Amino acid sequence: MSEKRDLESNDSTTLTSLKKYLFTDIDGDKATAPLSAYCFMTGFIDAVCFSAIFVWCAFQTGNTVQLGLAIARLFDGQRDYSFHLADQQALCSLLTFIFGAFISRIGDKMGCKTRAWLALGTLIQTFFTMAAAIAIWKSEQMSVADSRDVPAWTNTLSFVCVGFMSASMGLQGIMGKKTNTQFTTTVVLTTTWCELMADPQLFNIRRLVISRDHKILAISSLFLGGFLGRALLDTIGSAGTLGVGTGLRFIVSIWWLFVPGKTAKR
Repeated sequence: MSEKRDLESNDSTTLTSLKKYLFTDIDGDKATAPLSAYCFMTGFIDAVCFSAIFVWCAFQTGNTVQLGLAIARLFDGQRDYSFHLADQQALCSLLTFIFGAFISRIGDKMGCKTRAWLALGTLIQTFFTMAAAIAIWKSEQMSVADSRDVPAWTNTLSFVCVGFMSASMGLQGIMGKKTNTQFTTTVVLTTTWCELMADPQLFNIRRLVISRDHKILAISSLFLGGFLGRALLDTIGSAGTLGVGTGLRFIVSIWWLFVPGKTAKR
C-alpha cells in the first residue's frame, strides 16, 4: 500500500510540474526564433495567395480599401451593381481573418504568453494551413494567375482555401502581437518599417540594438518567406507549397514548448 501511495504521489507531482511548465509565461526576449518564423510564414503564405488571386490574406489594409472602392462603384453613374470576383475574394479574406483573430480569445483564458497557448495556437494555425492545402488540391485550380483580370482561383473550394489561409494569419497576428516584443507585429509590417525608420539608434552600427535589430530580422524573414514561397510555387504548386507550410508551422508549434520561461525580477 505504501509503494502504491508513493507511485500516486510521484505521478501527481509529475503532472503538477508539467502543468506548471506549460502554463509558465515565455520570456519574450528569448522568443526571437519562433517569432521570426511567424514573419517568415506571413511572407510564405501571402506568396501563395497573391500569386493566384492578387489578394493578401495577411495584409487586410488593401482588402478593406478594395471593399470601399467596390461600394463606391455603386455611385459612379455607371450602374455597376455586380459583385466582382476580386471583391468577393477580398471580403472572404477579411471576414475569415477576423474569425481567426477571434479564436485568439482562447489565449486570454489560458494566458496569452504561456507555452501551452502558444503551442496550441500555432497548432491550430497548422490545421488551418493543412485544410487550405487540401481544399486547393481538391479544387484542381492553377497556382499562378496570368494577369489581374484572370485570377487562377475561381471556384468554391478556392474560396475555402483563401478562408483557411486568412484565418491562420488572423490567429498568428494576434498571438504575435500579444507576446509584446520588439517584433511589434508578425503580420502587417508597415508599422515595423515606420518604427524602424524612426528608431534613434538606426545608424548606430557599432553595437547591437534590440529595438532596431529585431525589426530588421522581422522584415528580412518576411522577405525570405515570400521569396521561398514563390520559388516553391513554381516547382510543386499551391497545394504542395501549403503542405510545406503545414510542416513548418507544426515545427514552430513544438518550438514554443522549449522557449525559456520568464524569470521573476528580484
